[in-house]
Amino acid sequence: MEHSSTYRLQIRADFDLDAAACVAGYLHDLGVEAAYLSPLLQATEGSDHGYDVTDPTRVDASRGGADALERFAREARAAGLGIVVDIVPNHMGIAQPEQNAWWWDVLTHGAASTYAEAFDIDWAAGGGRVRLPILGAELPDALADLVVDADAGVVRYFDHVLPLAPESLGGLDPADVAGVLGRQHWEPVFWRHEATTLNYRRFFTVTGLAGVRVEVPWVFDRTHAEVLRWVREGLVDGLRIDHPDGLRDPGAYLARLDAALRGAGSAEPYVVVEKILEPGEELPGWWATDGTTGYDALGEIARVLIDPRGEEPLDALDAMLRAETGLPPSEGWTALTLGTKRAVADTVLAPEIARLVRDFPAGLLDEAQAADALAEILAGFPVYRTYLPAGRRVLDEAADTASARRPDLADAIRVLLPVLADPAQPVSRRFEQTAGPVMAKGVEDAAFYRATRLGTLTEVGGDPAQFSLDVHGFHAARSLRHAHWPRAMTTLSTHDTKRGADVRARLAVLAEIPERWAEVLGQLRAVATTGHGPFDALLWQAIVGSWPSTPERLREYAVKAAREAGEATTWTDPDQAFEARTHALIDAAFGAARPVVDAFVAEIAWPGWSNALSAALLHLTGPGVPDVYQGTELWDLSLVDPDNRRPVDYAARRALLARIDEGPPPTIDADGVAKLLVTARALRLRRDRPGLFTRYTPMTVVGDAAAHAIAYDRGGALTVATRLPVGLHRRGGWGDTALLRHAGPTRDVLTGRTFRGGELPMGELLEIYPVALLVPEEEP
Repeated sequence: MEHSSTYRLQIRADFDLDAAACVAGYLHDLGVEAAYLSPLLQATEGSDHGYDVTDPTRVDASRGGADALERFAREARAAGLGIVVDIVPNHMGIAQPEQNAWWWDVLTHGAASTYAEAFDIDWAAGGGRVRLPILGAELPDALADLVVDADAGVVRYFDHVLPLAPESLGGLDPADVAGVLGRQHWEPVFWRHEATTLNYRRFFTVTGLAGVRVEVPWVFDRTHAEVLRWVREGLVDGLRIDHPDGLRDPGAYLARLDAALRGAGSAEPYVVVEKILEPGEELPGWWATDGTTGYDALGEIARVLIDPRGEEPLDALDAMLRAETGLPPSEGWTALTLGTKRAVADTVLAPEIARLVRDFPAGLLDEAQAADALAEILAGFPVYRTYLPAGRRVLDEAADTASARRPDLADAIRVLLPVLADPAQPVSRRFEQTAGPVMAKGVEDAAFYRATRLGTLTEVGGDPAQFSLDVHGFHAARSLRHAHWPRAMTTLSTHDTKRGADVRARLAVLAEIPERWAEVLGQLRAVATTGHGPFDALLWQAIVGSWPSTPERLREYAVKAAREAGEATTWTDPDQAFEARTHALIDAAFGAARPVVDAFVAEIAWPGWSNALSAALLHLTGPGVPDVYQGTELWDLSLVDPDNRRPVDYAARRALLARIDEGPPPTIDADGVAKLLVTARALRLRRDRPGLFTRYTPMTVVGDAAAHAIAYDRGGALTVATRLPVGLHRRGGWGDTALLRHAGPTRDVLTGRTFRGGELPMGELLEIYPVALLVPEEEP
């Protein structure tokens, strides 16, 4: 089923399926055509996100259970909504083993378990046992805290509960903890030895999420039976596939899923994949999918609103901050990411590298040399992974990059390459599965927090080396999307974005006023600094971008950002003194530095709103299926999760929507009602008049200020948006600039005003808002 738009809802205990059912009518009134739900299967108790599924055979009880899903579906259908659900085929939650029957059985019976084949475990490496990095100290020092509960048949270690193997107490006193542990199918180890001992595949670096082998037919069938029931019974008509790059063969998985969905009665399944495309990378055309979840579109919209003239002065500011901190000059984005990817391959992802070494044919290289060469090739990967035999060129380029960086490894790389390039070799597939975590942890979760010149650039799927995008390039990218993936999802904000869309829109203003930003940053740092200049820039951007905020929200962000950057403090070894300085900086924003913060935010607020409205309209009227993340129909000043998963006040939004439907166009101000107007009018138009969105044709704007406009015709619906608003203001406005269009009366659905003629003055067209959405009107 095809939808004109979706609206993401985060379903959890404090906003369950019954609560979601209560907003179905509001979503219809907003103009949404499908509700898009976060994962619903039974997850670890207390999980807000639901990606740690513990039982794939039932709907999560805390999210309402199966009956609540049926009630939600009835309300959604009554409101005319489709239903798309996020599913997680790559991994299951095992942090609380007693909550996951499959994992519990594996820990109880080991390799003989019915479910052993479902998990990707290297039994040989563990000596026939699953190694669990849960201890807070070396085993001899932790023994006193391990308790054998013979009556319950478990071993307890603080909050951890683990099963005893059948008959494993035979002849042993439960007080002989070491003896009992030696008879189990699991082995507890000191968490700091995770990098050298872990022997099961996980999601990225999360040991509480174990990789699932959905390539095994019975595993696919068991993990998808409930989801297919939803489709068969008409409860769901679309799926979002989480992290397909973690699967052994994503293309084969999607083909099997497509067949299963059709078998469940879905004549035309709607399936999108959370696939992050690097710039220039194309989604595999043979995949049975409608496209990605839209990070590529996010990057295009963000960059077309950035002034390219800001790049050089912001680079100069970054260089000054680095020099002041004693850091070497920046070698550029490529060099930065090569270093961060190599670092994670050597540390937090060392177990994955060790598994690759073990899986190689014996005798090719010694283990240390093979590990070194594999880590270097992975560091050089420019994309998340290949899908051999497609993508051989990418593998060769990564190998060439590795050989150039490390000539001492060139011979080893030549030995490894033929094996890595052969998809018939199991290690080749595992190598592809490993490339994604190296990219994600090295780039999104490290380099993004070190490249701090402009926060708008460091977003999922984006390449900070690409500073901006001109209007011609923007149109070219959108034309390709319309031609190749017209049903792909597009987005501006998600539960995974590093900053909310309107934070990025506000920070884009800094590229128009880089000298002014340097001056203000200097004033702010004179009040409070962490002692790390580039990180100061990141934090002060987060503060002015999300203002008004709260100390609690910003302190949480500051610590997460600092630990992800991994330069002055880390998750495993926090530097308390540095983190105290980050807290002091945040506190200063609400104290001594507040006058500077308030004044500068007031200075950039209006151009930030202009950028945000332009981004919203470009998103909502562009090719693809626009997704609105929960609550972002008003200003979205959130930062990275969990900040972007805060509760949404739907009663207030419902009241505001009714107000704008009954009254004149709202003004652009801090309450964000103008964005609600743009969102509702654009979504309703897409839903109610789909015939106006059948093509993508760039339109011509002429005059001195033409570079400040973006305009395109979707087949009757004509979008006009402003870019670089500070520069436009400096030049005195639109002047003689005009939009050239087909003659005949046209109405702006945002303001209700009618225009005539084939040449519309931009100053008149955008007199009320920096955006317009024109539709043809019949002659009276």
